[in-house]
Amino acid sequence: MNSSLVLGTAQLGSNYGIANKTGQPDQDTANAIVREAWENGIHEFDTAQGYGKSEDVLGKALSALGLSAAASIISKFDPGLEHLHRATMMNAVDESLSRLGVADLFGMMLHREEMLSLWDEGLSKILHDIVSSGSVKHIGISVYSTDKAIQALNTEGINMVQLPTNILDRRFEKAGVFELAEEKHKKIYIRSVFLQGLVLMDINEIPEQMAFAKTVIEKLDFYSRDLKLSRQELALGYIRAEMPRAKVVFGADTPGQVSENLSCWKHKLSSDVISGVKKLFGNVDEKILTPSMWPH
Repeated sequence: MNSSLVLGTAQLGSNYGIANKTGQPDQDTANAIVREAWENGIHEFDTAQGYGKSEDVLGKALSALGLSAAASIISKFDPGLEHLHRATMMNAVDESLSRLGVADLFGMMLHREEMLSLWDEGLSKILHDIVSSGSVKHIGISVYSTDKAIQALNTEGINMVQLPTNILDRRFEKAGVFELAEEKHKKIYIRSVFLQGLVLMDINEIPEQMAFAKTVIEKLDFYSRDLKLSRQELALGYIRAEMPRAKVVFGADTPGQVSENLSCWKHKLSSDVISGVKKLFGNVDEKILTPSMWPH
């Protein structure tokens, strides 16, 4: 089993990512993506109530492949829910279970770091009761800032934190978040390993409104060519080397992308290459690292 990798399914429920050319895959393609992941030892799936039809599509794929009982799934609460209303939150979990066709969830995450402000207002009790009911095993939160990651890791009752990290974005690494997780025996799930596809984009296809990111992508491209590696091998190899205990969430629009990611994941980078990455991309502009700041 490939226990470090998790198949992210935002792509299965909506048109996701700056580099997406194929749009949302149909159900047959989604089934083939899930099958490819499963057959290669990826048995954990990341979804969310806010990812369009992602839960539905994943649920149908698992059912079609006879994997519903064996799959490990993490979902996230719709951020628009009334988080301090017990019945609403309980009901949301039941709806996720129903769409996914599973008896329980490995994890349920808060989808916005702002929800931490509700923790002591009654949210922790509601989530504790959801875990006690047996429908969810672990509670987590998805964050985008280092201070909220640290706060979440220091919060009793939160077992998993999802955060963005990639070859260009090492803010969480520098803030000691991975060490803290280790110390607290909590699990980190890394998302955005390709920065919504930007890291892998053909330089000439970077849209005009993203021109501010071109220089750093060109630098990455030049470095990877120099090493005779693909940018994908470099991006995944860096995470594998530097965050060996974290889980890595990646998405795919086609089954071929799953196998491509798996083969790049196997590629080990030397310590010289890792040092080179740290030197070259030590201080990338936050505007490039934060998709919510990108012009749309």
